[in-house]
Amino acid sequence: MSTKKDKFSIKDKNYMNLAINLARVRQGLTGVNPSVGCVITKDDDIISIGQTGFNGRPHAETNAINNSLQNLSGAKMYVTLEPCNHYGKTPPCTKSIIKSGIKEVFYPINDIDNKVKGKSFKILIKKNIKVSKGLLKNETMDLYESYIINRKYKLPFVTAKIAISKNKLLYSEKVKRITNQSSDKLSHYLRYKNDAIMISSKTLNIDNPKLNCRLSGYEKFSPKRIILDKDLNINLSTYIFKTAKKNNTIIFHCSSDHSKIKILKKKGITLIKSRLNFKKRFNLKIIFKKLFSLGIRNLLVEGGEKITKNMLKNRLINQFYLFESLKTLPKTKKHVIFTSNNILNRNYKVKSMISSKLAKDKITIYKR
Repeated sequence: MSTKKDKFSIKDKNYMNLAINLARVRQGLTGVNPSVGCVITKDDDIISIGQTGFNGRPHAETNAINNSLQNLSGAKMYVTLEPCNHYGKTPPCTKSIIKSGIKEVFYPINDIDNKVKGKSFKILIKKNIKVSKGLLKNETMDLYESYIINRKYKLPFVTAKIAISKNKLLYSEKVKRITNQSSDKLSHYLRYKNDAIMISSKTLNIDNPKLNCRLSGYEKFSPKRIILDKDLNINLSTYIFKTAKKNNTIIFHCSSDHSKIKILKKKGITLIKSRLNFKKRFNLKIIFKKLFSLGIRNLLVEGGEKITKNMLKNRLINQFYLFESLKTLPKTKKHVIFTSNNILNRNYKVKSMISSKLAKDKITIYKR
């Protein structure tokens, strides 16, 4: 048993927990920048809080400093990630901290960005500001799992989901809904938290989905629509085509159908030609890299059996939501069975399990 004394007080942990919660609320909505939470205290009272602004600016530290109605001389700052120390589209947060008169800064982990990593400590110490690192480090590592993937691999953090019935069907002809309304709300919450949502043209043409967020008040956070459509088979009567406009829809294809290309471009759809592999499929890793270059940091995949199985087999999913209903669906001529359970359990581990609406749906969250 370890006898090492914890250098952080319960109050320190509570303040950092609040900062983590502030960051979590804004997670997925801060563009290419990580979501950061910040709490400023003075004489053990919280005097200001801040979060990273929508689309990444202003930074949480700047917002917290500007939000304070009190003099910050002698105050403490609790921030979920090492403050930035370089000029970009905004001045460095370290400069604002030094100017504010804050005497101590707590942060759990260094920023993985090499422009920042470990440098803020030296800058702040040199200005006689005490720096305490490591507070709630494990909790913060979980918070920044997606950001670390983004920075380390130059790829989006990929979340996938699929809903299946009690008898393992994910599609049965003429059955529109598998899960209950509470589970549907979680699905829309995932859309709200992701920059883009990806499906295949087969799913598009069969289901005619809207792919938007329909949580009241959050409709404006609907994700960008990404369609995998190698032969440009998109039905022009679908909701996605009808509502397409500049910057909200991207289609990856490998087609030379110039008339269809002209129609889609006229609608404002971004078309990206991508080569197929020897199995006549897209190389999804290449597609993910392209999406990352377009600023997409969090990607939700709502795929069918084939794409889900392929992604699970090749460990291309970072987080997977399996929605299981108590309904038994009829096996029709066009039913589809979920066959990826063994692959899922072999390549992923259970992160958490929750129930929806008095346990009528079970939701298991897996992580790589």
